[in-house]
Amino acid sequence: MADNELRQTPDLRALPDLHALRHTASHVMAQAISHLYPGTKFAIGPAIAEGFYYDIDTDITITPDDLVAIESEMKAIIKANLPLERFTLPRADALETMRDEPYKVELINGLPEDAEISFYRQGDFTDLCAGPHVSHTGRLKANAIKLLTVTGAYWRGDSKNKMLQRIYGTAFANKEELAEYLHKQEEAKKRDHRKLGRELGLFVMKDEGPGFPFFLPNGMILKNELLNYWREIHYAAGYKEISTPIMLTKSLWERSGHAEKYGDNMYTTVIDDEDFCIKPMNCPGGMLVYQNEPHSYRELPLRVAELGIVHRHELSGTLHGLMRVRVFTQDDAHIFMTEEQVISEIRGVIDLIDGVYSKFGFKYHIELSTMPENHIGDLELWEVATDKLKTALTEAGKDYVINEGDGAFYGPKIDFHLEDSLGRTWQCGTIQLDYQMPQRFNLEYTGADGEKHRPVMIHRVALGSVERFIGILIEHYAGAFPLWLAPRQVTILPITDRVAEYSDGLCAKLRAAGIRADVDHRNEKVGYKIREAEMQKVPVMLVVGDKEAEAGTVSVRSYKEGDLGVQAFEQVIEKLKGEIAARE
Repeated sequence: MADNELRQTPDLRALPDLHALRHTASHVMAQAISHLYPGTKFAIGPAIAEGFYYDIDTDITITPDDLVAIESEMKAIIKANLPLERFTLPRADALETMRDEPYKVELINGLPEDAEISFYRQGDFTDLCAGPHVSHTGRLKANAIKLLTVTGAYWRGDSKNKMLQRIYGTAFANKEELAEYLHKQEEAKKRDHRKLGRELGLFVMKDEGPGFPFFLPNGMILKNELLNYWREIHYAAGYKEISTPIMLTKSLWERSGHAEKYGDNMYTTVIDDEDFCIKPMNCPGGMLVYQNEPHSYRELPLRVAELGIVHRHELSGTLHGLMRVRVFTQDDAHIFMTEEQVISEIRGVIDLIDGVYSKFGFKYHIELSTMPENHIGDLELWEVATDKLKTALTEAGKDYVINEGDGAFYGPKIDFHLEDSLGRTWQCGTIQLDYQMPQRFNLEYTGADGEKHRPVMIHRVALGSVERFIGILIEHYAGAFPLWLAPRQVTILPITDRVAEYSDGLCAKLRAAGIRADVDHRNEKVGYKIREAEMQKVPVMLVVGDKEAEAGTVSVRSYKEGDLGVQAFEQVIEKLKGEIAARE
C-alpha cells in the first residue's frame, strides 16, 4: 500500500555544513537575479538533497541560456565576500519590510502569532529566512557552484495558484565534488529509462494516455520474468495469490478511510446510480477476501499476495516515465496473524525483501516511520505497533533511523530505501503494521479457546510499483540486464549464407531449452551485426562461420566480457541454462 513516490534522496539535515552552503547559494542566486532582472518577486528558495532552487515571479521568461549570466553574477557576489547578517523583526515591521514581496507577505501572515520572524541580509539583498547559512558569501567556491535547469512550479504546489519559474542549482565544498556530481548527472542522462525504453523497445508513453504506459513485446518479456520470479519466491514463502476487482463501491473506501485520506487521487464513476471508485490501493479488497469465510487460529498466519493494478490521479506535471504514472501494478501482500506471530512475520518479510534486493545487487538502508498527525486509532496501539517493528528490526540485526511522523494513517511502517549503481536512493519496499483495519472491517478468527479474536495485519510490498521498479532496473543496469531478465538473451550472427541452416538449427535448440534466441540473417558484415547487437545490449552473441558449422562450435561474445573464444555449442547451451535457472 506504499505511495507511488518518484524517489527518496538523503536527508540534508544529516549534512549541516552542506545544507548551510547550499541554502546560502540559493540566496546568492536570488541576489544575482535581483541585479539582472529588477522587479522580480521571490517565493521560496530552500536547500534540497542535491542542491538548491528558488521560485521566482518575473515577466521575463528565464531560459537555460540565461543561466550562464546568472551564474556569472553569482560568482561576483561570492568574490565580494559579503557577510550574512541575521536579524529579527516584530510582525508589523516584518510585513513593512516585505511590502513589495507578495509571496513573503503571505508566508509571514501564515506564521503563528508568537513566531520569531527572522531575516538574513547580504549586501543589498534581504530575505525572509530561518537559516541556516554560512557566515560570508566567500565561503562558497565560485568553481564549485552550477546552475542546472529552469522549470515551472505552482506556488505552494497548488495548480490553482500562479505558475512560477523554478531555477535549480547545486553547490559543493570544492570543484572536485562538483565534477564528480556532474559526471554522475551525465551518466544518469545516458541511463534515463525513458530513453533506453524507446531504444530497447521496452515501453512507450502516448499523448492519448498520459501517465499510462504501453509495454512493448520486449518490455512484456522483462515484466513477466520479473513477475515469474516474484511468484516463485512468494510461493516458497507460503503466500497465496489472489486477484481483487479493479473497481469497488465508494462506501467501501469510506469504510476503510481511503476516501477521506486519498479522495483527491481516486478516479470515480457511477454505475446503476451508485458511486464507485477505481482502486488506488489493494487493501480493502484484501479485507473482503479475508471476510469471505470464517478462520481459525490454525490457519494463521494467512499470507495473501496480489499483483493488483491500481490507478491514482497524479498531476500531469509530476508524471515521469515509469517512475510516476497513473496506473501501475503493486506487488501487495497482506498477512493476517495472531498477536504472538507479529514479530516473526515481520522478520519473514524483512528476509524476503532482503533476498529480492540482493538478487539485483542493491544495497539499502531502512527507516522506521512513526505516527503521523492524520492518523486513526488510539495512541496505545500505535506505541505497541512501533515497539514491535523496532524489536523485529533489532532481532534481524538491521540498522535503522527514525522518520518521525511519516507512518501510514493506520500504522507505523518500515521503509526500505535501495541504492542503485549511481548511488541514488529509491523507496520501494515497505512493511506496515496495522491494528486499525481489522477493527474497521470487524475481522475475526476463532482462537484455541473457542472464542472470537481480532487478527493483527501487515501490509507489505517488496518491489512496490512494478512499473517503477522496472524503471529503476533499466537505469541501474543501463539497459544491460542480467541474462535471465534480458528480453533477447542470445543472438546468432552467421558470417555467410552457407551457415544459415546451421544457425537456424542452433536457434531451435536454444529455444527448445527455454532460451530466448534469434538469428540475424541480414546481408551485413559480421562487425556491423556485432555492433548492432551491442547497441541492443544483447547479453550473448554467437558468431558462426564455416569452421564453426563443420566442428559444431560457436564463437562466443559477451556484452560485458567481450570475446570469449570458440566453444562447443553443447557446453555453451548448458552454461546458459544454468545461469538462467540460477538467476545470476
